[in-house]
Amino acid sequence: MADENKKDGQDMSEDEKLAAEWEAAMEESGDGDSVGEDDWAAAMAEAGEDGGSDDDVRTAPMEEFTGSSGAQGAGAPDLDVILDIPVTISMEVGNTQIPIRNLLQLNQGSVIELDRLAGEPLDVLVNGTLIAHGEVVMVNEKFGIRLTDVISPGERIKRLQK
Repeated sequence: MADENKKDGQDMSEDEKLAAEWEAAMEESGDGDSVGEDDWAAAMAEAGEDGGSDDDVRTAPMEEFTGSSGAQGAGAPDLDVILDIPVTISMEVGNTQIPIRNLLQLNQGSVIELDRLAGEPLDVLVNGTLIAHGEVVMVNEKFGIRLTDVISPGERIKRLQK
């Protein structure tokens, strides 16, 4: 069959080969939890979709954000809701790109040259977004960072739009 030839790796793109490998691995696992095409079509039909072309795609209705009716006033968002959400803050000394071959050859004592000069300020990132620059300090025998330049919110938005 043509499908058997495809599974053997003939006339298949890399994505198709990867999909075939995953399919074979799922069949070998024997979970019994895998959903067949008929089950998928039935679930889509039940949800009101026909599972056919993308021409029937509908956009979801969007509701206006009205904020809370607390002390902030009508229409103003209640920022207390997000103040306790944790974010990851990191300091970047510098970066570089090396081939995987060189990465695999690294061992104790190896030196990697970075794209920064000695004495240049570090980048302070929150969830991967640059928010400030700073310098390393010692605080009670631990490393800390003293912020020397904080990026304005307007500039941060401009950088996100690039």
